[in-house]
Amino acid sequence: MYTHNSRQIGFHDQPHLFGGLPLKEDNRWVKLADLIPWSRVEDEYRKHFSVNRGEQAKSARLALGCLIVKEQLQLSDRDTVEMIRENPYIQYFLGYADYQYDLSLDASLLTHFRKRFPADVIAQVNQWVVDSKLHPDDDSRDDSGEGGGFPASAEPSDDSGMNSENHGTLILDASCAPQDIQYPTDIRLLHESRRKLEEMMDTLQVGRSQEKPRNYREKANKEYHRFSRNRRPSKKQIRTALRKQLQYVSRDLRLVFEMQQDSTATLSDRQLQYLETITHLYEQQQTMYEKRTRRCDDRIVSIHQPYVRPIVRGKTSAGTEFGAKLTASVVDGYAEVTTLSWDAYNESQDLVKAAEQYKVRHGRYPERILADKIFRTRQNLQYCKEHGIHMNGRPLGRPPKDTKIYDEQLRLEREESGERNAIEGKFGEGKRRFSLGLIMTKLQATSETQIHLVFLVMNLQKILRDLFILIISNRIFTKRRRLITVYC
Repeated sequence: MYTHNSRQIGFHDQPHLFGGLPLKEDNRWVKLADLIPWSRVEDEYRKHFSVNRGEQAKSARLALGCLIVKEQLQLSDRDTVEMIRENPYIQYFLGYADYQYDLSLDASLLTHFRKRFPADVIAQVNQWVVDSKLHPDDDSRDDSGEGGGFPASAEPSDDSGMNSENHGTLILDASCAPQDIQYPTDIRLLHESRRKLEEMMDTLQVGRSQEKPRNYREKANKEYHRFSRNRRPSKKQIRTALRKQLQYVSRDLRLVFEMQQDSTATLSDRQLQYLETITHLYEQQQTMYEKRTRRCDDRIVSIHQPYVRPIVRGKTSAGTEFGAKLTASVVDGYAEVTTLSWDAYNESQDLVKAAEQYKVRHGRYPERILADKIFRTRQNLQYCKEHGIHMNGRPLGRPPKDTKIYDEQLRLEREESGERNAIEGKFGEGKRRFSLGLIMTKLQATSETQIHLVFLVMNLQKILRDLFILIISNRIFTKRRRLITVYC
């Protein structure tokens, strides 16, 4: 059941804390509370609950706020709860009416909060926040009057009263958000699969009257550990160890399926998921072994997180990363995710999609698109030409014979390459300052939520930086004006 009063707490009814000291209005958490359209978040969050069934759920402001606090401060779930208990400003940000140390908040709730905010909802909140800064004069506002200036919807507006000329700059690039998994090797994956199958056989044997079949688990363990201690195995040794592990997994799979037929015990849902994953993994490994190849479609690199795929990046530090591939766009310093996929894809196909989304959001196409060389395909160049969009980079074909024109093209290319570094900086900020460099969540849905949450927090931090810079500038200007008035 979900019922919540979304009235914003005001400073006039905020109790005095710590001997009569009130909260400061210029605190970052107080400022941050005004940037999010909480009533819209409530509307999306309410869809996950029944009206008249179950206990009353936590508010959407508390749920989303806890995720933002965790990402902003880079804390664990337990440390996040402790920080909320100790900090009255964070409690104000979460919507509490007064300071409470003994909160009915447990670290395990953050896992449920991540599940109740799908990636598309976080992306929608991020869009509302960005639109409120890019279109501050929009007359449509949030129903409750909170976080003013938010457009009523993301639907395309009527172009009749707008200039039809292109405007603005769209910056595009792709990256990978690595998942927290052990570096995969074929032999270790088969070893882990065999261990899981042995656990399933132990579970099924409880409900059988026949003698437990032999599966040579001790011999298989010794052979794997003997191979793993060899720091520089030869190709022949690797192939021999791989063949043996394939044979053990094949035997165990056959025994598990046979024991399921005559056992009164049943496997749990989690074990059945493992069984399906291991069966698919064995088929892939057997095919690669027979064809003597090292690649296959939808290759499984973790039996615990089978949705993770290898993403070939060709970077100096890591040629292949294991996680989700994403294409992001930056407009006026605000970053958003355009495409998020667990399968490797060619990011050049996202240029048209990003340009059309820009048209829907801003009412016109961008004046410029700054992207990497992989985006400069003939189809994309033709699309930009048809819509009057300038794309960075030199034109296709031979360079011009006129040295002045050629030098001007080189100068413009260097200048626009420097502007394109803005999105590289966003990826660097997300991976070094926040959790984009290593996604720690275990489920596919929560991992996607975590990735979108990083971009939401980065945009909120940019707005806060701009606000504090404006406040400091106003203070300096006021101080100088007073000095000029005194001396004059």
